[in-house]
Amino acid sequence: MAGIKGLIALAFAGSIGMTMVILACALPQYRLWWPFFVVLFYVMCPIPTMIARRHTDSTAGGNSPCMETAVFLTMGLVVSSFGLPIVLAHVGTIAAGACYLTLAGNVIVYLTILGFFTIFDMEDSDYAMW
Repeated sequence: MAGIKGLIALAFAGSIGMTMVILACALPQYRLWWPFFVVLFYVMCPIPTMIARRHTDSTAGGNSPCMETAVFLTMGLVVSSFGLPIVLAHVGTIAAGACYLTLAGNVIVYLTILGFFTIFDMEDSDYAMW
């Protein structure tokens, strides 16, 4: 039952993060959809890690070059998703408030993604088959 509560909490946190990103785009004083492009980074972020986990032998113990490359690519995507709204606000394309809402949404969404991988990485959970 604890797994279900964790999934519900992750869904709630992800909804709050996405709501903040959507508010950064849709509030009347902002009205530009440029911050919504960070959603592409949310989608691409877990892909290198999932591919590396599929191709890495987990019994080897140490870190493999495949997993190290995946972590590097993932961190590049995470940093880019934080950098995009900052650059857009610096250039003047979006307002500072939209930048702050997007950055807060980024923090919440990435903590949700981290929590997802933490919950689904446990072998004793029923969700480990995913």
